[in-house]
Amino acid sequence: QVQLVESGGGLVQNGGSLRLSCAASQRIFTIGQMAWYRQAPGKQRNWVATINRGGSTNYADSVKGRFTISRDNAENRMYLQMNNLKPEDTAVYYCMAVNLGSTYWGQGTQVTVSS
Repeated sequence: QVQLVESGGGLVQNGGSLRLSCAASQRIFTIGQMAWYRQAPGKQRNWVATINRGGSTNYADSVKGRFTISRDNAENRMYLQMNNLKPEDTAVYYCMAVNLGSTYWGQGTQVTVSS
């Protein structure tokens, strides 16, 4: 079992920045893939970014160049630095981890970008 807890969400103006954090209950060094997803009201949950154990990253086109995913194995944390935020980035952001064939989710953190 891996427990994930997100933090860092909030209300920010158009063009602002936020840094989300995902704290894991176990050493993430052993976790192969971690990712961020987001879900806007009335819409499906969508993939935002992925980082694997080796540090390779991938991003959705909608956030490429604005968001940066990273992980700190010593602190057992994953981060999402979000810059130049837009109103369409408003959503609940979820941390996800895949470990030994099982997928784990956090409870989500709300990000609201005002226009």
